[in-house]
Amino acid sequence: MQQKAYAAGVAALLAALLAGCTGSSSADDEAADAKSGETGASASAAQPGKYRTLPEACGAIDHSTLDSLLPGIKEMADEEQREKAYAGTATVTYDTDRRVGCRWKVESTDATRHLHVDFERVVSYDATVSDDSRAEVVFATKEDAADLPEPADTGEEEASSSPSPSASAADAGSTSSGSESDSVSGSESDSASGSASASSSGALEPRVLDDLGDQAFIDDVLTTSASTARHRTVTVAFRTSNVIVTIEYDEQPATATDVPDSAEMQDRAQKLAQKLADRLAG
Repeated sequence: MQQKAYAAGVAALLAALLAGCTGSSSADDEAADAKSGETGASASAAQPGKYRTLPEACGAIDHSTLDSLLPGIKEMADEEQREKAYAGTATVTYDTDRRVGCRWKVESTDATRHLHVDFERVVSYDATVSDDSRAEVVFATKEDAADLPEPADTGEEEASSSPSPSASAADAGSTSSGSESDSVSGSESDSASGSASASSSGALEPRVLDDLGDQAFIDDVLTTSASTARHRTVTVAFRTSNVIVTIEYDEQPATATDVPDSAEMQDRAQKLAQKLADRLAG
């Protein structure tokens, strides 16, 4: 009788254990299903980007805008050469649905100028991440690579006895309009022959732009080669939804001692960027 009772007890225990295992398995399955459901909801929330195609890069800029950016085009007497200059040269890419670009180069009596426009359509291959979110990360990486200077501190530093470089430049510009300035335009110091606007204010420094697309910045670099010839490159980049547009505008004067005007080049590049942003929005 004791053996029969023991056997019955063991059987009951095994049954309870089996029931517990079965219940645990069912609970795990339900948890997995619930997680799958959450993933599916996240995937459905990760919307595709606004843009599925890109514009034809070399046709994205009208002739009047190119006349402003590359004034040497008007100096070309040969009509065929002039039309070729307007047409630009398409950038070689492996997937025109994802990236397109165009380059222009024009030589004139006063300078040689280059213009490069690049369109990149960002696509997220993660079902839980939207194209816009992925483009935001890509653009942030691009901005970090530009190594923009920190914006001037308007707090305690203004009250200190050591004003910021941009503040010093602004003070110098307000007291002496004709003297040489040590202010920084772009990433380098300009000589007295440089931009008057740049020498009197920090407003032309590389910076984030708040009124262009969803994200934007402008960079300005003045370089000097071994031959002492100077050239300036102004870069404007902006993001609209899942498309990133980058404009590189370069000028090298014919005279080695001349310095390209930062204010003028930035103004032209930003106007082009706004036109391209408007075109994408339309």
